[in-house]
Amino acid sequence: MLILSINNSLNELIGLLNQLSDKEYSKPCFELSGSSIGEHTRHIVEMFQCLDRNYDSGIVNYDKRDRNTLIQTDTNYAIQMILEIINSIQKENKELELQQIIDSEGIKIQSNYFRELLYNFEHCIHHQALIKVAILKCDSVSVDDNFGVARSTIEYRNQCAQ
Repeated sequence: MLILSINNSLNELIGLLNQLSDKEYSKPCFELSGSSIGEHTRHIVEMFQCLDRNYDSGIVNYDKRDRNTLIQTDTNYAIQMILEIINSIQKENKELELQQIIDSEGIKIQSNYFRELLYNFEHCIHHQALIKVAILKCDSVSVDDNFGVARSTIEYRNQCAQ
């Protein structure tokens, strides 16, 4: 179910990117403190890529992302990277070690692949919510009301509507 939900969310993002020109995609947005839809998309993509790339070693450090600017400026390239994520995330659960430097101190935390997929899924939704703020400035783009909304919020809204 988690993989299906991630794929649905990433496919929603692809649907959105298919509606944007590269100029709209990479344009700084005042409401996003000067960042662009592309920068938020790159962040989503690179977090998933980082997890995937480090699956075999079992050591994940999200700070060591590529920061590939092509992902944030070229919608077709970003879509290609998202499709690669969709095609690569179906893996067995296994133990992982998260590593990060916080305030000059190295930390190591035990986790597992499914937990990190869930983290990346929630992180993706958070950034999609930010992207939605910028999208509302584009009259020609349509976006689903649930784009960038946590699945628990969608479920709650559905229960309230009954």
